[in-house]
Amino acid sequence: MRLHDLKPAAGSNKRRKIVGRGVGSGHGKTSTRGHKGQRARSGGKKGLGLFEGGQQPLYRRLPKRGFTNIHREEFTPVNLAKLDKLAEVKEFGPAVFAQYGLAGKNDKVKILGTGDLTRAITVSAHSFSASARQKIEAAGGKAVGI
Repeated sequence: MRLHDLKPAAGSNKRRKIVGRGVGSGHGKTSTRGHKGQRARSGGKKGLGLFEGGQQPLYRRLPKRGFTNIHREEFTPVNLAKLDKLAEVKEFGPAVFAQYGLAGKNDKVKILGTGDLTRAITVSAHSFSASARQKIEAAGGKAVGI
């Protein structure tokens, strides 16, 4: 087999529909939109679920519950077990979390107490769980809030 022998599987490449090029093309005149009506007009396509033929639209049938707290703070969780695996690092901060792929460079980080610490480290993060703070200080390290 050579490069010029390669071709796509039968039926995988479909030619796009070309409309509005005269009546002889088969897609001329109304350009496959039919006659008049909302969907024949430009900009006539409306969002999904708006027209259900007189039936109550889905978004109105479903119950509305709860609310979204607009002041919610999103934290990226990082476990102590992951920090303990990085033996060459003694001080952890946002730049180190981003460097090792534990969190994004603009993420707020919360340190969680899953796992054990075998050495003293200094951790700078936005938030700590009570067990994480306790384990860091028990190992002789420091938990510093940002």
